[in-house]
Amino acid sequence: MVRVRSSAFGSVILVLVALVGAACGGTDPTSSVPLSSGVGSAEPLPTGPVTLVTHDSFWVSEETLAAFTAETGIEVVLRTAGDTGQMVSTAILTAGDPIGDVMFGVDNTFLQRALDADLFESYRSPALVDVPTALQLDPSHRVTPIDFGDVCVNYWIDRFNDGHPAPSTLVDLADPAYADQLVVQNPETSSPGLAFLLATIAEFGDGWEDYWTALRDNGVVVTSGWEDAYYGEFVSGGGDRPIVVSYASSPPAEVIYADPPVDTPPTGVVTDTCFRQVEFAGILAGTTNRLAAEMLVDFLLSPIFQEDIPLSMFVFPALSTAILPPAFMDFVELADDPHVLDPADIEANRNIWTERWTEIVLR
Repeated sequence: MVRVRSSAFGSVILVLVALVGAACGGTDPTSSVPLSSGVGSAEPLPTGPVTLVTHDSFWVSEETLAAFTAETGIEVVLRTAGDTGQMVSTAILTAGDPIGDVMFGVDNTFLQRALDADLFESYRSPALVDVPTALQLDPSHRVTPIDFGDVCVNYWIDRFNDGHPAPSTLVDLADPAYADQLVVQNPETSSPGLAFLLATIAEFGDGWEDYWTALRDNGVVVTSGWEDAYYGEFVSGGGDRPIVVSYASSPPAEVIYADPPVDTPPTGVVTDTCFRQVEFAGILAGTTNRLAAEMLVDFLLSPIFQEDIPLSMFVFPALSTAILPPAFMDFVELADDPHVLDPADIEANRNIWTERWTEIVLR
């Protein structure tokens, strides 16, 4: 296996930054991309609700979903289905008789499983014209990219100085200089834990097992989930570990939610460690509400929705013309060349990789 990186992803953030000139002005909700699926169609517009199936980390403001209803007359009913893996498994069990009309939140770590199960009907939203091709991982348009984010190693800045600099690479984390300082999440129970494991596989290829053996010997601590790591073992939550697997968007979150307020984040990001996650939406095969489903997918790529998600879910909008909030412009550093793996490779090897990881690290 070889290291897989994609410089094309770096262009995504460059496009977003270049178009942020009016960052403080926001976007007029009335200027959102027209929901063109029903415009000019002989088919009557739907009047009943449309059901959006999501993972349990989905959140946007009530005003955002209300804007879709105000424009279309269609109510959005949310149905959560656990984490991403559970959501995909539920959709597979109900394939052909779906529990909703559109599913949001399948990411590139579970994408191939969903595609192999024929969960989605093809639909190419007109709004894709403003979505970078690097995010459009399915050429058949069975899924539509909605957002992206980087899972990266974070560190507590005050714990490091010129005499003891912060780590800058994955290799550094196995150095005895950083012994007993790193906390990660279990990839069998945690999305960022899985993403970090995939980053190490993309980086080290067949040598990833030796790398994790070195991390184990260097005193890495493993938690079941992100909250246990970040707000338990990591310094931010009162723990004693200054290095943690988290997100590129964690520094602005530290500023936004600081009490008392702070002007700069107390955490930094090791961009060499980042794995890029892309989240998609797709129209569930067998829906009886196809037109409303198309309109909802269009809305998920509209400026009003796209500009709500950074501060709602702390991810980046897929729409290149979306305006970023100031905190994201000031305090986020994204990797120019993040780690990526082909979704088909992930699906073919995920269980093998996680089982082998468990044998190396936990047993």
